[in-house]
Amino acid sequence: MHALRLCLIGLMTTASGVADAQLKSAPKPANTIETRYFTSVDGLMDGNADVILKETRQGKTVTAATLDVCYPADRGSARKDRFVTTLAINGTMLTGTTTSEADKLPVSVKLNRRPTGETFEFKGQITVGQTTTEVTSTDNTDLSEAEFRDSQSSDDTIAVAPKDFTEVSPESIAVKIKLDTASDFLRSLRGQNVEVALSSLNVACDALRAGQQTIYLTVDPDKAAAFVAKAKTAPGVVAAGWSTGLVEMDRAVRFSAAEWRDGDALNRDKLATAIGNVLATSLSTKLISSHWSDSSGKLLLTFKRPSQVFPALQLTETTEVTALVAPDKPGATDKLMLWVSGPVTTTSDDSSGAKLTFSAAESFSEEDSDPKSDLATVAMLAKAFNGQRWDADKAVWK
Repeated sequence: MHALRLCLIGLMTTASGVADAQLKSAPKPANTIETRYFTSVDGLMDGNADVILKETRQGKTVTAATLDVCYPADRGSARKDRFVTTLAINGTMLTGTTTSEADKLPVSVKLNRRPTGETFEFKGQITVGQTTTEVTSTDNTDLSEAEFRDSQSSDDTIAVAPKDFTEVSPESIAVKIKLDTASDFLRSLRGQNVEVALSSLNVACDALRAGQQTIYLTVDPDKAAAFVAKAKTAPGVVAAGWSTGLVEMDRAVRFSAAEWRDGDALNRDKLATAIGNVLATSLSTKLISSHWSDSSGKLLLTFKRPSQVFPALQLTETTEVTALVAPDKPGATDKLMLWVSGPVTTTSDDSSGAKLTFSAAESFSEEDSDPKSDLATVAMLAKAFNGQRWDADKAVWK
């Protein structure tokens, strides 16, 4: 009886597996309604367009279609315009009219859609304003709803409340804002000690479609938390927080803040002197000047020494290093984090009278091309500040 029961269970399991396999491999009913997408239709807007053609199909018959085209508003310009039109379907012809969103230009679309085995072909014309583009696009493949969603990724990294500054940078702020309020927000920054990333003013196609733009800014780390809090209350702001920026953890040192603060403020003179002395020793050079930026909180250190490239010419090597001192996390903390850039060195002729001029390709230093020597400077800073280095393998300060 026991053997018979096992046999019956085995037969039932096998039958169930066969049935599941048959269900999975069974073709879809001819009248199945599904949504498909084309995202690589060639030839639209001289090949410079970001295209999404959305189709609703019942079986193989297209019952509805929408064309979304984002393209350069002017030849060679980063500024984008966009149009979205619902297409009328007449056999294999797709037609539609609309107006572009930014420049309010009239748009007409006339495309012939033809299946070619496993792919599709589109031919026709798209007219925007006075410009007509002839479209000939072959071998186009479509995507399912799930495949389309997976292909729509965003590079925005906004940490609204980071636990520390090991994955985001203390001076780098990102503000996601609705497009119709972005201009007012940017105007409100005039006169403030912040730096706006020029590249983030370009409204990309994904931002146009989402109706939201992410603006990246650099703010003094000591003022960043207050800036983020205020930005969150601005009209149209969807999210505000920290993003990736200047700080690389292999070039960072964490140390006790007590010795380097006067009350709540950093003792910047003391810090600049201490950092400058370590770098001067490490780079075998002399500190000439140090300057703290009011807008970014960065410290620019400038060093000079005689060049050894051609001693008889008595040339000068000028080295610049950027540093950033910030709390190691938002909110109250008794630790500071110091980051330093690699040295950037140029060679010049500072002698009196007529001077030699050098091309950029000939102005470099050996330290620039030696990462081990350069990171030795970070190790010296850690020792001077009795600080910790970041262990990337264990993701802890050591």
